[in-house]
Amino acid sequence: MQRVFEEVASLDARCYEHFFLSEDILMEHAAEGMAGYIRNNFKKDAKIIIVCGSGNNGADGMALGRLLHAAFDVSLLILKKPSSPMALLQQKRAKSVGVKEIEKLERCDVLVDAIVGTGFSGTFSAEIQKMIEQMNAQEAFKIACDVPSGTLFYADVTLTMGALKKRMFLDSAKEFVGEIKVLDLGVSRDIYEKESSWHLLDLQDLKLPHRTKKDSHKGSYGHLALALGEKSGASIMSALSALRFGAGLVTLVGYEALQLPHQLMYSHEVPANTTALALGMGLGAEFSQMELERFLDNSLPLIADADILSSPAILDILKRERVVVTPHAKEFVALLNVTNIAEITVEELQKERFKYAELFCKTYPNVTLLLKGANVIIAQGEKFYINPHGTPALAKGGSGDVLSGLIGALLAQGRIPLEAAINGSLTHAKLALSYKGADFSLTPDDLINEISRLEK
Repeated sequence: MQRVFEEVASLDARCYEHFFLSEDILMEHAAEGMAGYIRNNFKKDAKIIIVCGSGNNGADGMALGRLLHAAFDVSLLILKKPSSPMALLQQKRAKSVGVKEIEKLERCDVLVDAIVGTGFSGTFSAEIQKMIEQMNAQEAFKIACDVPSGTLFYADVTLTMGALKKRMFLDSAKEFVGEIKVLDLGVSRDIYEKESSWHLLDLQDLKLPHRTKKDSHKGSYGHLALALGEKSGASIMSALSALRFGAGLVTLVGYEALQLPHQLMYSHEVPANTTALALGMGLGAEFSQMELERFLDNSLPLIADADILSSPAILDILKRERVVVTPHAKEFVALLNVTNIAEITVEELQKERFKYAELFCKTYPNVTLLLKGANVIIAQGEKFYINPHGTPALAKGGSGDVLSGLIGALLAQGRIPLEAAINGSLTHAKLALSYKGADFSLTPDDLINEISRLEK
């Protein structure tokens, strides 16, 4: 698990004030980190072009050019006259050792984007946009210095300075950042970084629901009750997922007899020994208000998904003590609206996912939020986590129902909501990553089948 930060300027300032490291020293370490990556991954004499902006991101690129000059065919393409003191100094240093400057993009083996860094918040001129388009069209291996400029450059790897930044984990950025590596800036990350309420999850953080107690029975592993909705397939997939993920008993609760898979139980009422509830998957208009009230007439932990998130009933559900809500972007916009937190569009949400997740958790500090997306946000109170391990293979109907079943199974087995959401999400991602078929062919059944092979 790694820390993630809104900005790192304050972390740089700590280096100046407390560790007596200058801006110049930090920049040299950043450049050496990038140079080390290139030395370790590319043959000597490889042709490298570094496209530089006029500020400190460009200065990083110029310093990189100087460090690589003796062993590689390095050229600097400087888009605008350097304007920051460090850019002026690094250009002078690069020139002094003979690094050449070019005026237009050429074919190369390695292309480095050092146009702008995390401090940039404006818009590009038409000239720079055209340059980035030309850079993207290159067949070279592409490296972003700190962040892909304007989140427009398609990087194979992003070599970021000092610490991870939240903007790298917007859904829109996933297309551009490639692999992310953090470079030290003269002190280790443990010293450079401060505490953060945001963290990036690693697959190694996953804690599976192992059965270590030998003297146990089916009742030892919880009983999940799921509301059997109008689109029954959704709740059946959730139920099968939960059963495969360790829940000792799984019951579908409905008010109309259906033919169900033989391993699932059926009831008109929530069974007395139920330990957790799941509600919303394919719910539609199946449950009347009275039936919904009967289903919720308890204090059991609950996962709420899909249709229930835009229902007025969600306002009472959010008052419960142990709740996980699992909206995708459109559902979260509806949830923000029904709770009077914000009236926004999906497009506005996607630009400010972190902001609205924080607003929701401030309003409902006891509720665990799992906001689905290319990078999943899992949060409760002042604790925020990002799961970046999902794949496009999961973009298929029913995948979310499997996730609900995984989380429901963990709730039924006694995991606290935040822990259930984190481990359910990591499991969901790992199942997709483990699938051996074509990415477009993954189905909910495939995900459920993969559960049994999680450790192989």
